[in-house]
Amino acid sequence: MGPKTTEVYERLRERLSTGEYAPGDKFPSERTLAQELGIGRTALRQVLARLVAEGALEVRGRSSYRLPGAVSVEAPTELDAWKIHGERNLYDNRWVKLQLWDVEPPGMERFEHHVVKLQHVAITAVLDDRDRVLMLWRYRFVPKQFGWELPGGIVDQGEDPADTALRETVEETGWRPKSLEHVVSYQPMVGMVDSPHEIFVAYGAERVGEPTDVEEAGHIEWVPLADIPGLMVRGELMGSGTLIALLHILANRRAQGITAAR
Repeated sequence: MGPKTTEVYERLRERLSTGEYAPGDKFPSERTLAQELGIGRTALRQVLARLVAEGALEVRGRSSYRLPGAVSVEAPTELDAWKIHGERNLYDNRWVKLQLWDVEPPGMERFEHHVVKLQHVAITAVLDDRDRVLMLWRYRFVPKQFGWELPGGIVDQGEDPADTALRETVEETGWRPKSLEHVVSYQPMVGMVDSPHEIFVAYGAERVGEPTDVEEAGHIEWVPLADIPGLMVRGELMGSGTLIALLHILANRRAQGITAAR
């Protein structure tokens, strides 16, 4: 994109990140945006197409855009939650806590259930303007294999997960993301393990030096998004955070392609 389209892109990204629009809200029309921002319709469509590809907007009909996230299904309200009567530690250190919880499911007898508590984690998928994602080739001794991962790490006490995402990316790769978008918060193993994960997507990055976390860095490479499905088939994508972030990106690209085909 040229200087004008880059300026318009950054202004629209900022507008979308302020919370001015709620999920499902209609975005201003191309005509309105072109007049407001002083940009031609053709150049504006390039900007909007990029926002759609990034998942920041959805196309709804000819020249009509909405924010994603609106849903039609309602959460059921007739179910009761489990009662938790108490908990006790079996093992506790900086990395992992093992507990026994005294629980009572609706209509059942009480029993003790093991619960594992792990650290809060933030993971980032950094994309460049050549449709490549910044990844690390690392050895994981637990599954005893090498694989590709996204940069990420533990959220320090009192730290904002977005700051963690930025810090860990710089420490592990030497690249600083230019922008960060929070994608989802999730739990990878909800039946027994409490391990909150935050997924971010970044667009663009600048090289600021060499990685400072040598153990975490491994081999660093910009991997084409077109390679991701094949790497998945080969079992070379490591960790749920890596898979969720990349599947989110690929799903947005696929949705854009389907919309364009219509």
